[in-house]
Amino acid sequence: MSSRNPLPGSWHRRSFLGAAGGLAGAGLLTACGGGTKVGADGDTPDDAPSFKGGEYKGPKVTLQYWNGFTGGDGPHMRSMVAAFNKEYDGRITVENTTRRWQDLYPALPTAITAGKGPDVAVIHNDWVGTFAARNTIVPLDDVVSAVGMSESEFIPAVWQAGVYEGKRYSVPLDVHCLAGYSNTKHLHKAGLDAAPQDRSAFEDSLAELKSAGVKHPFWMPNKWPGHLMFMSLLWQFGGELYSEDGTRTLWGSDAGVQALTWMREQIDRGYSPEQVAQDSQYTAFKNGDVSYTWDGIWQINDLKNNTKDLQWGMDPVPVVGDTPAVWSASHNFVLTSQATKDKNKAEAAKFFIDYMSKQSTEWAKAGMIPARNSVREEPEVAKLPQIALAKNVDVFHFVPAVAGVGDVQVQALELAVQKGVLGRQSPEKALADGVRTADKLLAENKQKYAK
Repeated sequence: MSSRNPLPGSWHRRSFLGAAGGLAGAGLLTACGGGTKVGADGDTPDDAPSFKGGEYKGPKVTLQYWNGFTGGDGPHMRSMVAAFNKEYDGRITVENTTRRWQDLYPALPTAITAGKGPDVAVIHNDWVGTFAARNTIVPLDDVVSAVGMSESEFIPAVWQAGVYEGKRYSVPLDVHCLAGYSNTKHLHKAGLDAAPQDRSAFEDSLAELKSAGVKHPFWMPNKWPGHLMFMSLLWQFGGELYSEDGTRTLWGSDAGVQALTWMREQIDRGYSPEQVAQDSQYTAFKNGDVSYTWDGIWQINDLKNNTKDLQWGMDPVPVVGDTPAVWSASHNFVLTSQATKDKNKAEAAKFFIDYMSKQSTEWAKAGMIPARNSVREEPEVAKLPQIALAKNVDVFHFVPAVAGVGDVQVQALELAVQKGVLGRQSPEKALADGVRTADKLLAENKQKYAK
């Protein structure tokens, strides 16, 4: 992971998906031992008062709220919190603390144990299982039941991503995914009207672009976001990441080999340089040197605000495999075990979560896809460019809520993808070695996160 902040609005994504998993692997997230116990009698977090719905009617409370929105999405979140504080002044005051994701995740369990952490927080779906297993966060089944939330109101995959061992631990705010960005000036030069959406046409377009004078039309990263591309292709070829019980690694399958082989082929065919340094594929795209790049939708505002001469378009990631699929993640509201020490804070925090989950219209302006179906249909949201990526919500796939999955991704999957893309090992060998490491880590995690 880069140690700099090269791209406005993008660093906080990599911080979570890269560094945070590594921090967990370094042991910083296991400092709480077997889980946080709260209350004088050692009550577990599940003993929080049940949420009945409606507005908060208790005494005035102040809630601590942590999130990692340090990029271009930060002003939108601060605006949402300010609106809440203005509307409920005199009853609930929310103090917003913004920390970089790679700082927030390791600090969260320790701060909560000491009673100096947040009462409510936003985390990515990949961390739900880990923090649920550590009792850092508590179930929210009563909240979704009281306000009538159901899967039918949300993108199904993002709704399921918040469930760990049969209990709901989070309320989804959004979906953010990979998208296919194209240099429309390059496309027109090669006689193309739009970015192709199937494998054959996409590969043909690469040959045409190269013939039209684009030396390397599609740079293939071996680090960020290479592993996100691999997961998208894995799902497209019909594969899965892990078994449902989180005990077996499945990404070394034929589907995984097909995915990694295709990634390496882009280098072998001369469409990509041999070694693409961290972030250079996106920088090259911004500079007008690359015809296609796959990156997150969080780049939309950066491209809109920080490029003058670039003519670009955005479409779903092409379907290279047999089925449309794309890596996705989600920001989720969670209630921490710290809040359960005070029944009024717990009640107020649940009310705040319910309120904020309904403010997706403002949040969509940060470049996100609202998780709620009804919000995506609102006129001012429907016209936003990222909403077109949600026409088929079945394409969204998430890393499962497996405790400690961040360690496995960083120490096994990402390393295997890197070796395969760089040609240090064949795709089969790279994935086979990675699976052995991943299975070992999964077994260790079963013991580490056992309640």
